[in-house]
Amino acid sequence: MMKSAILIIDVQSILFDPVPRPFEADLVVERINRVTSWARANDAVVIHVQHEQAGSEIEFGSAGWKLQVGLKVEDSDEFIRKTTPDSFLRTNLDALLKESDVEHLIVCGYASEFCVDTTVRRAAGLGYSVELVSDAHTTHDKSHARAGQIRAHHNATLPNISSFGTKIAAVTADELASR
Repeated sequence: MMKSAILIIDVQSILFDPVPRPFEADLVVERINRVTSWARANDAVVIHVQHEQAGSEIEFGSAGWKLQVGLKVEDSDEFIRKTTPDSFLRTNLDALLKESDVEHLIVCGYASEFCVDTTVRRAAGLGYSVELVSDAHTTHDKSHARAGQIRAHHNATLPNISSFGTKIAAVTADELASR
């Protein structure tokens, strides 16, 4: 069986706590916790990816940069700091995955149309098979589309990309946790 890692992207205080909160914010955190609990029980690597920008409310080490308080974190979890929507760009994520013999990524977090989308595409381009947890990624409403529509769009679009040569699938947290 392929070794897996769970990427929890940008589930940080400044993105999840201020009103208006992301679509289904509490449910998404609850589903992520269900997925990470399953991951830990199945020897998958759990990786928290945190966005940072110097001189902003999401500056490294700031209150806004910290992981959202409802997220269950264990001492064995890994942490990646990033500065772009791509969790691989200018980070040690790919090296960490290779060192851990990971071939398959399970992706959840924030924001569906930015960091989640970019990271899923980059992962597939690097040869990782990807499962997007369809009900455990989220975003905020935008002027052009509601957050639920944005999530649904990515759940439908990303699995239809076959040109990378690796499989991208969308699965619910319950489907994943019941394996």
